[in-house]
Amino acid sequence: MDTPRLHPETIAAVKERADIVDIVSEQVVLKKRGKDFVGLCPFHDDKSPSFTVSPAKQFYYCFSCGAGGNPIKFLMELGKQSFSEVVLDLAKRYQVPVRTLEVQQHQELQRQLSRRERLYEVLAVATQFYEQSLRRPEGAAALDYLRRSRQLQESTIQKFQLGYAPAQWASLATHLIEQKRFPADLVEEAGLVVARRNGQGYYDRFRDRLMIPIHDLQGRVVGFGGRTLTGEEPKYLNSPETTLFEKGKLLFGLDKARAAIAKQDQAVVVEGYFDVIALHAAGIDHAVASLGTALSRQQVKLLSRYSESNQIVLNFDADRAGAKAAERAIGEVEDLAYQGQVQLRVLNLPGGKDADEYLQRHSVADYRELLARSPLWLDWQIDQLLRDRNLDQADQFQAVVQAIVQLLGKLPNTPLRTHYVHQVAERLSQGEARTAVQLASDLRAQVRGQRWHGQASRWEKPGDDSIREQAEAQILKVYLHCPRLRLAVRKTLHDREIQGFSLQPHRLLWQAIAEIEEAHLGFAAMYQVERGEGNGDDLAAIDLVPILRDRLDQLTGVSLGGFLELSENDHADLTHPLPLLRGAVALVERLRCEKRCRHLLDSWARQSIHTFEHCIEQLLQAGIGEDVDAEAQITALHEQLNQEALHFQKLYYNERRYLQQLDQERCLNPQAFLGMTEHDATAIAPTTPQPISA
Repeated sequence: MDTPRLHPETIAAVKERADIVDIVSEQVVLKKRGKDFVGLCPFHDDKSPSFTVSPAKQFYYCFSCGAGGNPIKFLMELGKQSFSEVVLDLAKRYQVPVRTLEVQQHQELQRQLSRRERLYEVLAVATQFYEQSLRRPEGAAALDYLRRSRQLQESTIQKFQLGYAPAQWASLATHLIEQKRFPADLVEEAGLVVARRNGQGYYDRFRDRLMIPIHDLQGRVVGFGGRTLTGEEPKYLNSPETTLFEKGKLLFGLDKARAAIAKQDQAVVVEGYFDVIALHAAGIDHAVASLGTALSRQQVKLLSRYSESNQIVLNFDADRAGAKAAERAIGEVEDLAYQGQVQLRVLNLPGGKDADEYLQRHSVADYRELLARSPLWLDWQIDQLLRDRNLDQADQFQAVVQAIVQLLGKLPNTPLRTHYVHQVAERLSQGEARTAVQLASDLRAQVRGQRWHGQASRWEKPGDDSIREQAEAQILKVYLHCPRLRLAVRKTLHDREIQGFSLQPHRLLWQAIAEIEEAHLGFAAMYQVERGEGNGDDLAAIDLVPILRDRLDQLTGVSLGGFLELSENDHADLTHPLPLLRGAVALVERLRCEKRCRHLLDSWARQSIHTFEHCIEQLLQAGIGEDVDAEAQITALHEQLNQEALHFQKLYYNERRYLQQLDQERCLNPQAFLGMTEHDATAIAPTTPQPISA
């Protein structure tokens, strides 16, 4: 249907009735702040609430990206819809009569809108039919199953509108077509009946099944899931894709869960309908389920609208099938998780049980405790890789290491990557400290090889060397002359994967410092210090400057004058050592990241790009059958032919995002950037800097 020209009176009435808070709150978690509301902007990757909604002005505005407008513009931008489409949807929502400028268009529009509303009506009547059938004698076994096997209360059965499809071939078809007088083609379009092959009538799609209605966000029934009661395959049968029912865009139970998701700031995703129903019955009403498919990227983004922290817990079965389902779901949104756009966790219940089975044998408090302790997706994946592996066998050990390196190599966040390198090293070393140190070094090297693009000097730009030299010198001066910051310096260098200094004089000086400290504290203490976990007081107590002065003859090729004897400018800089250290560390890391970006951009540009037209031509030459999803095949071929280019493109944009993150971190206070606690910051404040006398 062509987009109609709407009458100005219809547009004016929609603008008058549409409420900005009502509309935006369906997509964004809003919090009251004075007269207005604030939340995370849905139009860009917002880290802190910069999106404001004004009920008085009926206007929204983002102070970060500049997006702004009225309710109509909000829906147009978010849903990529035309003006007329949005106005029509709002007119239906607020029951505004629709008028168009052309009479013929008005009639066609009313016909289309009427048919869609009739589909909702057909599904609503079918829901009532199934509910009533559950209470009749033919539904006694299904009702007993719900009460005894599923242990559901009457209130829960009614809340989810559970029902029963009779075992007859055409009971629903007769009810809807002959008794309720709905057009047969409309009932078929709703996915409720199937045309007989001989063309003589219709039969019910669902027969002798427990019926579970699936609702959209407005609470309207758009489809059904039917569970067999006789062991018939498939165990669960869903409605086919229809105008109203698109599995990849819906989540079972979200209409009932979204308020709780916003309140709990967490969404729990389970595998089955009855897992959702059981959790809601137990008071854990922020649970939803995907509809027989892997959790899709679109469904994750849908959930993230209602959670400020974007925390999603995958509670799939702990058996092999459940693990594969979790892996598939992680694969769908892995890049969002790596970038921190979604906080993904995985909960496997003991004994391989699903949520419904677990709650029948354990308390709600037990489930909540497990939910609170559910590991991050990366921890879960590492656990899966280590499970049932004999690390004493070289082949299994190497396979585990290679898989873990691939996982960690995708992490764009350097401190987080370093954390996991040491965590894995300790697990692989089985408690041997020296082995853990060596393993951490080896893993770090392999991870850097996995992701360190642009290491060659050709990717540097003029001036990088002088910037790096100045930044490294500042780090060393802070370390030597601000003893109470030494632990923070080591922790920062460790977390940021700055494992050494690039200039040889700086490397030799750092090596000499490490030798002096190990001689005073011993290997075990220094192992902790290297990770920023040791005793900062012991480290600060070592008087490095006089010891280094005594060793001048041993440090050939190193000029220590600028490090041991501070200039007036150095003294001025060290009056505020935290900003100085933050800036120096950020510069060193930024230089590395910029080199990677240059290399990746060049690698991406050198790839041959195959167009969609080329893919279509290849498929036409190969021949496409009538029953084949051509669009899916074209997309798959395009991704296959451009795999390398897409790989470099993805890596490049990951690095660009990390550069933006670095710049944001540099704007934070120094303690936050350097990972210092408030106690650390307070401890250094009264005594820094410490002037060194000649």
